[in-house]
Amino acid sequence: MAIRTDNGVLVRTYDAEIVRIEPWGESGLRVRATFLSEIDERTDWALLPATKRNAVAAGDGDEGSVTNGEITAKIRNGGCLTFTNARGEIVLQERWRSRMAGGTRYNATEVRGREFRPLAGSSYRVTARFESSDDERIYGMGQYQDGRLDLKGSTLELAHRNSQACVPFLLSSKGYGLLWNNPAVGRATFGMNVTEFVAEVSPQLDYWVTVGETPALIEERYAAVTGTVPMMPEHAMGFWQCKLRYKTQEELLEVAREYVRRGLPLSVIVCDFFHWPMQGEWKFDPRNWPDPEGMVRELRKNGVELMVSVWPTVDTRSENFAEMREHGYLVRTERGVRTMMDFMGNTVFFDATHPGAREFVWSVAKRNYYEKGIRMFWLDEAEPEYSVYDYDHYRYRLGSVMEVGNIYPVAYAQAFYEGMRKEGQENIINLVRCAWAGSQRFGALVWSGDIDATWDSFRRQLAAGLNMGIAGIPWWTTDIGGFGGGDPDDPAYRELLIRWFQWGAFCPVFRLHGFRVSRSPEYAPLHPGGTSSDEVFSGGPNEVWSYGEQAYEILKRFLFLRERMRPYIRELMKAAHEKGTPIMRPLFYDFPHDAHAWEIADEYMFGPDVLVAPVMSPGARVRSVYLPAGTEWQNVKSGLLFAGGETLAVEAPLDTIPVFVRRGAELSIEL
Repeated sequence: MAIRTDNGVLVRTYDAEIVRIEPWGESGLRVRATFLSEIDERTDWALLPATKRNAVAAGDGDEGSVTNGEITAKIRNGGCLTFTNARGEIVLQERWRSRMAGGTRYNATEVRGREFRPLAGSSYRVTARFESSDDERIYGMGQYQDGRLDLKGSTLELAHRNSQACVPFLLSSKGYGLLWNNPAVGRATFGMNVTEFVAEVSPQLDYWVTVGETPALIEERYAAVTGTVPMMPEHAMGFWQCKLRYKTQEELLEVAREYVRRGLPLSVIVCDFFHWPMQGEWKFDPRNWPDPEGMVRELRKNGVELMVSVWPTVDTRSENFAEMREHGYLVRTERGVRTMMDFMGNTVFFDATHPGAREFVWSVAKRNYYEKGIRMFWLDEAEPEYSVYDYDHYRYRLGSVMEVGNIYPVAYAQAFYEGMRKEGQENIINLVRCAWAGSQRFGALVWSGDIDATWDSFRRQLAAGLNMGIAGIPWWTTDIGGFGGGDPDDPAYRELLIRWFQWGAFCPVFRLHGFRVSRSPEYAPLHPGGTSSDEVFSGGPNEVWSYGEQAYEILKRFLFLRERMRPYIRELMKAAHEKGTPIMRPLFYDFPHDAHAWEIADEYMFGPDVLVAPVMSPGARVRSVYLPAGTEWQNVKSGLLFAGGETLAVEAPLDTIPVFVRRGAELSIEL
């Protein structure tokens, strides 16, 4: 074994393996290893370029160490890596079981902490294994639809699907954070006996580790090396109105006018899918949207911003398909006919990993949308959503989807972010249906996909949103009421919609959307199977007045509540922009020394001062609420004060969501 050091970097070679450990950010270390001839330097994936740190590396031929701030990595004979904090405590250690040590057999099972199984070409199936302990809790990793906040005991697919977003950063109760800096399709397992990451196709192993005395410090160090969101624009902090699809310009404008007539606050309204003539043309169909500039002017005059939906799909019959295929701007298939998504036509995706494709798509969107006044985009289908998720069948310019597939939503967001920046726009926000580590720095607001309009689905979204925040994606939202289903005339569904709406007022973005049941023929497709904007379904009504008078009066109160909270929300967005602070976060984030706070999964903090306990069961009118220790709490509804460290039974009639404010907080909320 040979070890060499240079400027705080330690390189260890043994047989054919190269391991490099280098300082990366404050109290952070990046580990790369390969069995190729040299470390791959082509890209840093999620990580920003390394900043210089006062790191110290040392090695004597058999063992070596690197210290950067509060973290130290040691590599010992046999290759095992151990990470310690400022107190010298082991927080993370690779899992090795070697058959031989100093010539003595002591373990019949050989397990390597870094495993490379060769594939055809210059790639491997790469595995990293770490020791695990029963009392560890693990959070983050993005958005999964299993309703688990603590991921201990889980196995997660490292791949994107509709409503699933792999963002592979974890925060451990042991006081470390780890980023799996590899966009390959794979798997993460958080077992009781081992923590394991697998990349199915990759030239090398790549991960980043940091330590911190508090979850907030770990989160801030992670944000510093992967980027933070822009400052959220003022108009995005209010209420967003959306339904499956407004068919015409006049229909959309009439909804906005009704908000004005009723004196209701409205910040954003959405022009969703199939306002275009055909997928891949990225323009308004002039038959139904004859005057986009005039529409934008009228909306903006009333303080409303228009968001326009963009899909990455390109119909093989569209006007841009031939040129994009000629220049290599489309995702390829490895076998057979090039088809990827079968919806209203045979479509393929533009290759967002291709710089030329990004520039082409933005140039079309700029001409047809941006120059008409559009300043917000809904980047849908961002996984992208293959009709068949055979990842080995598709190829991007950067490589096989098996090797680089998880980078797609980052590159998709990058295309529009960089285009808008070149036009001089700041504080960019675009709604995206998926994300990977680093998406946040390109203005990505992620929502939880096409989820069901059910109580079970509702409950799963809380853990999804909290783990997305821990994974470094602070801008997050759901389709209030769920996407698929929901009858506006059904009293049972109205209760679900009310409870979801109440919770939505305390989410980073407050957005109503969904594909509602319709009894009117005007919302049905005119010619099923066609391609134009006249031939796709539109769904039933989904405005705040669509659910009866009782619901309307309750929803209206929460619209105005959100408006009164703007000064507080503005400060939360500033913290997310400056430090990467999650806007909604588990209780332990603000109360790490309260052991019980680490166990609570059905309530959360909305910023540092507001505790929210959403009601997520039908018929519930009372719910249990734990108040973290270390401060007093005021019930916003009753005004009563309670000591921390207590669990209360809190009244929650249909018009109320239990909310508590820290005593002394300069914040006024009235429910």
